[in-house]
Amino acid sequence: MKKFLSFVCFLSLSAALLAGCTLVSRDPSVSQEPSGPEGASVSQSVQMEAAEVNVMALNGPTSMGMVQFMTENDARTEKNGRYNFTITSMTDEVSAALAQGTTDIAAIPANLASILYHNTNGGVQVLAINTLGVLYITESGDTVRSVDDLRRKTIYASGKGNTPEYALNYVLSQNGIDPVRDVIIEWKSEPAECLAALTAQENSIAMLPQPFVTTAQSKSDRIRVALDLTEEWNKLQADSVDPSALVTGVVVARTAFVKEHPEAVSDFLDCCQTSVEYVNSNIDEAAKMMDSYGIVASEVAQKAIPSCNIVFIEGSEMKEKLSGYLSVLFEQNVKSVGGTLPDDDFYYKR
Repeated sequence: MKKFLSFVCFLSLSAALLAGCTLVSRDPSVSQEPSGPEGASVSQSVQMEAAEVNVMALNGPTSMGMVQFMTENDARTEKNGRYNFTITSMTDEVSAALAQGTTDIAAIPANLASILYHNTNGGVQVLAINTLGVLYITESGDTVRSVDDLRRKTIYASGKGNTPEYALNYVLSQNGIDPVRDVIIEWKSEPAECLAALTAQENSIAMLPQPFVTTAQSKSDRIRVALDLTEEWNKLQADSVDPSALVTGVVVARTAFVKEHPEAVSDFLDCCQTSVEYVNSNIDEAAKMMDSYGIVASEVAQKAIPSCNIVFIEGSEMKEKLSGYLSVLFEQNVKSVGGTLPDDDFYYKR
C-alpha cells in the first residue's frame, strides 16, 4: 500500500514557456530607469532576484496535475526561479509546514484549506481549485444502478471525518437515504483496505477514489464503477438556487507569501495552469512522468487520468464553486470547515 500511496507529474517546454514560468521578485527600492557611464543604455539598475519557492503536495490527484510543472522545473540547470517540490502522504506534515512557514504553497484537500485558514487566523489563502470529484461507488457485481440501490447495503469506505464521508452522506441524504439507519458504512483506515474487501467476495460495494478505482479494476474484471459521485452530486444541483460543486483539492499559499511575492504567485499559477492543460492533453507522456516521480504507475495513470477531474479554476469561478462546497460541508458538520465558513479574504484573486 505504501508503494501505491505514493500515487496523491519528460518533456521540456519551449524557451518562451521557460521564461514564462521563471519566478522572480523585483526590489521596488531600486530605480528601473536604464543608466550607465556617459549615458549608455544598460540595465544595471534592474535587479532580478531569484525566489526559492517551497511547494508541497499530497499524493494522488491533487499532485498529479503538477507533474509536468515538476518535470519542467527539475530539468532546469540555472538557479533562477527554482521550485522545491515535496510530495508526501502525510496531511499533518503539510499543515505543520504551512503553519510554521517552512513551505510557501501547497496542494491539499479543499476542506483542510478552510480549517487551516481558521487555525492560522487568516494565514492561508486558496489560490485555485486543482481537482474536482474523484470518488466512485464500485462493485464486484451488478446490483447497484442508482443511489437508491444502496439502501440496506454495506459500503466499505475510507476517509471518515473528511471529504469522502461528507460527500457520501450528502449524496445519500439528498436521495432520501439516512446514512446511519438505511445503509451500513464500514469505515476503513485507507483505500487499500476497501480494495481488499471489494475483491474478497462477490457483490461487495466500496467507495474508492481514483486512481484506486483503476487499480481495483486491474486486479479483477468483475469490478465495475456503479456510480460516479460527482455526477450524482451535480444532479442534485440542477434545481438549486445556490449550486455547488464537489471539490477534492485546492492550491493554497501562506497569506504573508502572497503579499510579499505577488508576481511569484501569479507566475506559479500560470505554470500550474500550463501543467494541468498538458496532463489532460498528453495522457501517455504525463503518465510516464507520474511513474518517474512515484506518484502512480504509468499503466494505471494512463487509464485513471481522464477520471481524476484534474482542473485549474481560479478567481470568481473558484470562489463560487468552493464556497458552495464548503457550505454543504458546514451544514453537515461545522468542524469539517474549521467551525465557520471562511471570509472573502480566503479566496485569492489576481
